[in-house]
Amino acid sequence: MPVAGIDVSHKTLVVAIRKNAHTGKPRQFENTAGGHRGVIKALRNAGVKRVCLEATGLYHLDLAVALHEAGLEIMVVNPRAARRFAEAMQTRSKTDAVDAGLLAEFCRRMPFEPWQKPNDQALAVRACARRLAALNKARTQAKNQHHAAVQTTSTPPFLIADLEQGIAELEARIGHLREQALGLIAGDALLQQTLELLVTVKGIAEASAIQLMGELLVLPPDMSARQWVAMAGLDPRAHESGTSVQKKPRLSKAGNRYLRMALYMPALGASRYDPSVNAYYRHLVEDRGLKKIQAICAVMRKLLHAIHAMLKTQQPFDNRRFYTPVETATG
Repeated sequence: MPVAGIDVSHKTLVVAIRKNAHTGKPRQFENTAGGHRGVIKALRNAGVKRVCLEATGLYHLDLAVALHEAGLEIMVVNPRAARRFAEAMQTRSKTDAVDAGLLAEFCRRMPFEPWQKPNDQALAVRACARRLAALNKARTQAKNQHHAAVQTTSTPPFLIADLEQGIAELEARIGHLREQALGLIAGDALLQQTLELLVTVKGIAEASAIQLMGELLVLPPDMSARQWVAMAGLDPRAHESGTSVQKKPRLSKAGNRYLRMALYMPALGASRYDPSVNAYYRHLVEDRGLKKIQAICAVMRKLLHAIHAMLKTQQPFDNRRFYTPVETATG
């Protein structure tokens, strides 16, 4: 039976089809809706019914949904399992084409575990959250333009009025869409329970909870807290080479920017208003010498760990477990 492996990145998809003990020349498509249609057509033309791809944060999700709706069987492989399989196959090179071929071989050799599509409600919340993020960005841009316009007397009054009208319209649209999203969540007991858990964190209100749910509820249920952190791009990456290059670790930012955006304001609010989170933040700044933005990023990372535990145990946020003065790690 022909099988396929797909290497997924932010912008591209590399497809390798294995048929009759031979892996064909990999083909590249854009990671867009049009590219997904091209992949499906190529797979159907080759008679492929089973596809294997690696979990890559959110980059693989839209493709997986499209393949699932097209009637193909999908296996989403944990990156660690894919890496170990590559080691077992004694692969010496690492390119997108090589990775796609390995995933096709993984699909052929390993027990097939079908991927389960996230429920429609979770996908709908994600769509709402992404649209809200876009509208919020547009509102911020409009406010910045208004601020700049009123700073000079050369700006015509009608232009200022137009900017103010645009801001008011955006705020009305944001408010309406937020109410629609909350109504969608209220119609599902599990989603509503998740929302109620999230808002137990000082700094997470309904608006932030919608954004967080949109990104977190579509993730595979077996992902660990560390995998969440890496997927969000909040994992520190060292930059060292020999004895001469010893740069300070920085956030990888090689992950879901929507999740990072959703965590920023809650981390900022919790650092101000929650005593335990505030103590952790001050410890990082005053005792560890971190810059304020670095400390906020550390709070974001630790808060994501806390949310993972909350959703796993179905227990509200307990700030006593977030930080105590005896802690020395950044979480």
